[in-house]
Amino acid sequence: MPEREWPEVGELVVCTVTEVRDFTAVVSLDEYNEHEGLIPIAEIARGWIKHIRDYVREGQKVVCKVLSVNTSRGHIDLSLKDVNEHQHKDKIHEWKNEQKAQKWIGFVAEQSGCSAEDLTKKLYREYGDDLYPVFEDVMVDEEATLKKLGLDSKVAKALVTVASENVKLPKVTISGTLILTSNKPDGVNIIRRALRSAQPAIDDVEIELVYVGAPKYRIKVTAPDYKSAEKAINKAANAAIGVVERADGKGSFIRKQKTGAK
Repeated sequence: MPEREWPEVGELVVCTVTEVRDFTAVVSLDEYNEHEGLIPIAEIARGWIKHIRDYVREGQKVVCKVLSVNTSRGHIDLSLKDVNEHQHKDKIHEWKNEQKAQKWIGFVAEQSGCSAEDLTKKLYREYGDDLYPVFEDVMVDEEATLKKLGLDSKVAKALVTVASENVKLPKVTISGTLILTSNKPDGVNIIRRALRSAQPAIDDVEIELVYVGAPKYRIKVTAPDYKSAEKAINKAANAAIGVVERADGKGSFIRKQKTGAK
């Protein structure tokens, strides 16, 4: 939950519908101490609405856009119709991650003996309203992240332990085709050596080779990010081509378009 007590105009917020009336829906803002907000019927959905309950119901989780905030009156106006499906999905995903991060902070506090509240405040000062990226950054670059945070050694150790036990970083997969030929009598062995050289040991990178049909071989690389994947696939392809060409054969590599994250 953000350190701010009130949301800002234009912000997307996760809410729970607490009451549905004839011309408005009452919600509590999950990320802001259950402050109450109102969604007028005109902001429920686009077009004419005959029955408001066709669109919202008590207990439902919704993502709304903040239209106005009056802190003196404790009044928040919200819009449901201004949030598209993509924004809804992303916000719910972000909110769930923050729920996890809050729980993990508790684990860190238990393991290190520090105050969960004090640690949360310190991390908010460094990361703004998001705690989940703290754990991701620890996994991506532990040394730099811990240096930036300046945590006590016991707390830092607990943070690394909790992150490694709970965070699974997304990975990307790219692929391409190796074309390897050799007309020498021992050409089969040359190709085998080339394929073995195309599987160098690289931290956090998986390289898979699949026989497509002579002289083609599919090479697939899975890595934490595209930069690492591109570097690995080029290294693997160049290694294989180098072996074949040094044996007077021919080699080439055809790069397939990015296949995305998994």
